[in-house]
Order: sequence, then structure tokens, then C-alpha cells
Amino acid sequence: MEPNVSGPDVPLPVIGVVRTSHAELDATPIQAALSRAEQGIIEIADSYAEGLDGLEGFDYAWLLTWLHRPDRPSDPPPLRQVPFLLRPQQRRMGIFATRGPRRVNPIGLSLIRLLDVTGPVVQFAGVDLIDGTPVIDLKPYVTRFDRPAGEPRCGWFDQVAIEDGSTPARLAQGGNPPGEDGQ
Repeated sequence: MEPNVSGPDVPLPVIGVVRTSHAELDATPIQAALSRAEQGIIEIADSYAEGLDGLEGFDYAWLLTWLHRPDRPSDPPPLRQVPFLLRPQQRRMGIFATRGPRRVNPIGLSLIRLLDVTGPVVQFAGVDLIDGTPVIDLKPYVTRFDRPAGEPRCGWFDQVAIEDGSTPARLAQGGNPPGEDGQ
């Protein structure tokens, strides 16, 4: 059965841009939680800056971005892919069971630690994006709403060792980040 997936256009205005020290996808950490010490900033467009009011009272926020630099922009993403973390086994997963950047709708989701909110600038820790990534939304993390009860299953992620500082390039080489002993 094919559901009716046609609908209205989905406008996604860009509300800002992420500034980080990363220029290449392969050298960028694969998840914000694996690079908590690294800092970046979000520059919110002046027309949206008033929307930051009250955000300074939160420790964490969900950062939603448009992953604007896919590795193969003209090709549609395959619905089964080898995630970065499964490269050593060359094990394919359905795209909706992965967290990789090559997606049907390339929307990035990062849980960032808020360090400062001043004017239209948000300083944060937990960088997993390249410099210039467009921001499409920012929402406060609310423990009561966002953390599920118990110990939720995390599929194949529960069976994979994940090192802090992991990048696609380091995972392709099968090595640990510099200065890490792999524990």
C-alpha cells in the first residue's frame, strides 16, 4: 500500500548559520556528544534574534540544521547505507536506522550545550557540523519531555564501540582519535 505523501510545500527559512573550525566533512566529528569540549557559535539572523529571548535559562538545546554539503549532491541517497560506525564490517542499515548526513531530507539534529546567549549569537559546545551550516531551528532541551524513562534500546548502536572525537576519516582508517588509547 502506498500512502498519499503529496502535500503542501514545506518552506524552511534559514534562521542563522553555524560557525566552527571544520571545513571538511571527513574531519568533522560524527556526533555532538562525541566532541563536547569543542566550541562553536550560531549567528542568528537579525530578523529572528528576538526569538532567542529566554534561551539563556537552558543548559542544552536541540540544533536543527540543513546539511548543505552532501558527498554526492546529484545522486539521491540510497535507502540502505553503510553508517560511519559500521564501515569496518561493511554492514548496511536502512537510512531511517542511521544518524548519517546523507538523507532524503538532509536535516541535522545536534544536542548542544549552551554556553552563552548574547544578542544574536549563541556560543555552544558539542560541535558536529562544518562551518557555514545553515540553521533551520533551535529548541530548548527539556529533560521532562526529551529524556525517555528507563533504558531505551538503541538498535545496532548498542553493539558498537564509539570513541570520543570520531570522524568519518578516522573511522575509515579504523583508528582512534589522536591522544586516545581506545578505552
